[in-house]
Amino acid sequence: MMNLVGKIIVVTGAGSGIGRELALQLVAKGAIVAGADYNEQALLETQELLNSDSRDRMSCHVVDISNLEQVQSVVNDMLTKHNSIDGVINNAGIIQPFTHVEHLELNQMQRIFNVNWWGVVYMTQALLPALKKSTEARIVNVSSMGGYMPFPGQVIYGASKAAVKLMTEGLMVELTDTNVGVSIVYPGAVQTNITNNAPDITDEAKQATAEKLAKEKKSPGVTAEQAAKAIITGIEKNKARILVGSDCKFIDKLYRLMPVKTAHLMSWLMKRFAGVDMNEAVEK
Repeated sequence: MMNLVGKIIVVTGAGSGIGRELALQLVAKGAIVAGADYNEQALLETQELLNSDSRDRMSCHVVDISNLEQVQSVVNDMLTKHNSIDGVINNAGIIQPFTHVEHLELNQMQRIFNVNWWGVVYMTQALLPALKKSTEARIVNVSSMGGYMPFPGQVIYGASKAAVKLMTEGLMVELTDTNVGVSIVYPGAVQTNITNNAPDITDEAKQATAEKLAKEKKSPGVTAEQAAKAIITGIEKNKARILVGSDCKFIDKLYRLMPVKTAHLMSWLMKRFAGVDMNEAVEK
């Protein structure tokens, strides 16, 4: 079991969604959080949600994780502030517009990989020397269900998360003889504002999604609070694979049994229940 009391944990994407909940819950567990996000105001809002006597247990660091120089600089700032680092949760990520690969702009594909892939690589490599100096450390990389099976309309996003999956599994082996444990997280559907934060999704599409969810009066999946709790429990138990949500656990098993049929089933389910019609998405 990993005892989080007093541990200094870096959380990327700490300004909203799962990242915000991770920061709040880690502090409640007795950890010290170095929160990282590109949105300074959102980071400060996360800090303000802590009790007044706990706010000094979270430091705020503004960074674009897709920028190597900024990552190297912010890691130096974190080490100056905290002297050491015991863990990192590479949570920050963005999704693509719901459309086929042939209709995505090249710069949109590059942006997805710059944040979801290179951001994880930059943060992990920059923090590894400090993590190896800790008596007990952990790298936690957030992938996706789309990282182990294809989702129509999110193929490039899934490819970026698949890259994170394979790198993380490789790190598990490379770091076997060190004090650094490694976990890969697979969230299923989570109620967050990731769509609103996606730079390449149009305001019209964001509004349509918001109206659809408001009409249904219930968002699919677990809450960000529940997702963060599941991730932290997995960290405490030193779990290598952390599956979040019953949908993720079910699809993980089903995909192992019949990968091609499951991918086609998911395409049908997205049209039937999520309202994602790829033909309409392409036309728009």
